[in-house]
Amino acid sequence: MIDSTARPAAAPREPTFPDFRFAPNIGGHADVYEIENLAFHRAGHVLAAMRGLAPWAGRTIVDLGCGTGYWLPVYAADAGHVVGIEPDPALRAAAARRVTPTLDVLAGSAEHIPLADSSADVVHARFAYFFPPGTEAGLTEVLRVLKPGGRLVVVDNDYRWGEFAELLAASAQNPPLQTAAATDRWWAQRGAIRQEVRSELRFASRADLASVLHIEFPAEVAAAWLDRHPAATGLSYGYVLFAATARG
Repeated sequence: MIDSTARPAAAPREPTFPDFRFAPNIGGHADVYEIENLAFHRAGHVLAAMRGLAPWAGRTIVDLGCGTGYWLPVYAADAGHVVGIEPDPALRAAAARRVTPTLDVLAGSAEHIPLADSSADVVHARFAYFFPPGTEAGLTEVLRVLKPGGRLVVVDNDYRWGEFAELLAASAQNPPLQTAAATDRWWAQRGAIRQEVRSELRFASRADLASVLHIEFPAEVAAAWLDRHPAATGLSYGYVLFAATARG
């Protein structure tokens, strides 16, 4: 006999993370952000710099804030194990389609990494979370997960060089150079290595360039830049990398 008063089991709740802040550029336009990642990848300079700061061949690498997981297969090509961590459920679902026997995608955030102490060799964070001040808790959590001697490499924008920096300045609510100085100071106080990388974004078409500029910047700023550069299919781009080492 069926008990008509019995209730179905509740579906498991999606985990939430109080430090997560929705990013409208990728969260609202994941397909266009994929085009942007491909443009970063074509130039290749920042990937080489990341390898130089923290080689991951044969090691366990964590991509913190992995988004749709574009970079996960790139790391997995020679890493021993890759773990993507993403708090946004829609982006995480896209990243999960890239899972392989040596590549996992988990729900988590900078302040809530679902990994054991001293379990990772390298942690990467691209344009995610580590925009100080106020990120001490995330750094503490990353250092917990890293093995002694392991390294966190954070990829940030260079506000001082390149056409992308000019667009950032035209769009900024706070003075970009002041933001850059505060970020540099915060990392220096924590003993991080700072490395500048001058590169570019290379797009397959002008339409791809325009679509990316329109998700990254206010419409009037993007349109004005495109009008001033009618033949452009790319632009110069500067990165600043910060590398912090876990102590034993």
